[in-house]
Amino acid sequence: MRSSKLLLTLLCATALHAEQWYLFAYFKDPGSSGVYFALSNDGYHYTALNNGNPVLPPAQKGELMRDAFVTRGPDKQFHMVWTWEWRDTKIGYAHSSDLVYWSEQLQVPLMKDIPGTRNTWAPEIYWDEPKQAWEIIWSSTIGGTSSDKALDNRIYSSLTKDFRTFSKPQVFFDPGYNVIDATMLQTKGKFYLIFKDERPEPLKKFIKIAEGPTVEGPWKNISEEFTESWSEGPSAMQVGDEYIVYYDHYRDPRGYRAVASKDLVHWTSIADKVSFPPGCKHGSFLKITEREATRLKSAKWDGH
Repeated sequence: MRSSKLLLTLLCATALHAEQWYLFAYFKDPGSSGVYFALSNDGYHYTALNNGNPVLPPAQKGELMRDAFVTRGPDKQFHMVWTWEWRDTKIGYAHSSDLVYWSEQLQVPLMKDIPGTRNTWAPEIYWDEPKQAWEIIWSSTIGGTSSDKALDNRIYSSLTKDFRTFSKPQVFFDPGYNVIDATMLQTKGKFYLIFKDERPEPLKKFIKIAEGPTVEGPWKNISEEFTESWSEGPSAMQVGDEYIVYYDHYRDPRGYRAVASKDLVHWTSIADKVSFPPGCKHGSFLKITEREATRLKSAKWDGH
């Protein structure tokens, strides 16, 4: 009995001292060098892994790996999606059991059957528990010509169970104007959709938030902007008692920044409290365990 109590005490002590770690997956311009990882043990200060080199380079000629999104699935696998090309109908996909060794990089032609599709950008994936399937969301413009530089994006979605067969893409979010870079946060019994208002006239280019009852919405109560103009690529996470939205400020003075809130309504800049690897562009953030962080720090990335 005494030994059982001692074991329970040791297990509890270990759990109390286990640290929460945070993984940042990102790219660097122009997006053709691959996916980069950085780690943090506080959610505010991130240090690049692999000496600042990509941990997952492109596997095919002409492939971009922009806007990488990494999440943990109910199958205990890590799943990654990314923007494959600037002007195309497909995204990229790979999976991993340990965040170090990744599967074949697949081209997923989500919009190949939608005539007039001009781009398929910034995909993200979320597990839809009632449907037992992955909800993929991304932004696309349909219509216009290849020489027309003006894009009018809406957020689209498709369901998949295996990343090989997909439901027909549907409009997921249409506020009546150009939007890109949608990401989601689940908390307080709701889902929050955070996105970039992409309107050029009048100039917007900043981040807003809407709310909905399920992973599919419907989305309502769109907020006013809570970042400055020239903000994009938001990613949201709860750190302690704060919700943090990290984002990419892509005009001078360029840099990765963040805002924080305790109620998802009132936001404050914490740009002076965060730090990121030089040259990082937007991606995604994921909570991982101390064991997973240790494995990443000791990984031999080059040559595998």
